[in-house]
Amino acid sequence: MTSATTVAPSDRITVTITEGVADVRLVRVDKMNALDAPMFNALVDTAERLRTENGLRAVVLSGEGRAFCAGLDMGRFAAMGDGSSDLRDLAKRTHGLANHSQQAVWGWRQLPVPVIAAVHGVAFGGGFQLAIGADMRFVAPDTRMSITEIKWGLVPDMAGTPILARLVRDDILRDLAYTGCIFSAQEAMSYGLATRICDDPRAEALAAAREIAGKNPDAIRGIKRMLNGLGGDPGPALLAESVEQMKVMGTPNQTEAVRANLEKRAPNFLDGAN
Repeated sequence: MTSATTVAPSDRITVTITEGVADVRLVRVDKMNALDAPMFNALVDTAERLRTENGLRAVVLSGEGRAFCAGLDMGRFAAMGDGSSDLRDLAKRTHGLANHSQQAVWGWRQLPVPVIAAVHGVAFGGGFQLAIGADMRFVAPDTRMSITEIKWGLVPDMAGTPILARLVRDDILRDLAYTGCIFSAQEAMSYGLATRICDDPRAEALAAAREIAGKNPDAIRGIKRMLNGLGGDPGPALLAESVEQMKVMGTPNQTEAVRANLEKRAPNFLDGAN
């Protein structure tokens, strides 16, 4: 008989572990699993809890409802537009190489076991970076993705850049980041951002995770350590994300980008502001 264990349930994330496979679900369905403060906390706390889970072999990360994750909660953008957002010291390293927001992604990258993101609907902005934090991405055919941060006058700063630099050709990454364009699952596959395109990404991801769970766990963890060690020290890139974000957050041009989007008009930017 197969036994299942529920770990650290919350109103943002649920976790069920069956025979060494953790089925992690984002469950803020009414907001398409958008990232608010409780969701950030839940992502960080869940990854930390799983890091020390005895017998863990693999993780599947997915979203309930219409989307994997729609990105940053609109309420946080509204706060940026009216100047009331919390301008924290993002350069402070709170979790090793990462700050708290980065750890919501980096924590999954650093789990000692493979993580598969099962992506459907949309994965925008921080939601896209969360998917990138996984070892592999199984994507539904009609999924839409975007490095959306530039739309809001921001830089991508949730640990995506050191990961993306290893996945995507440099000019393609620049195109996606500079324009914030929405791209398809098929384009993601051609860019190196999707591992598989499948009609039921969660079911296929769980099947792959069960296959991984049947391999020598010591070797699997060793492989992940080796692969994570390729490409040099990610610390400078993680810090650069935070430094560059602090340069633009709350500035006139950044708040103008937010207001223009919320008001559905063309932005009027200042030259030489940064």
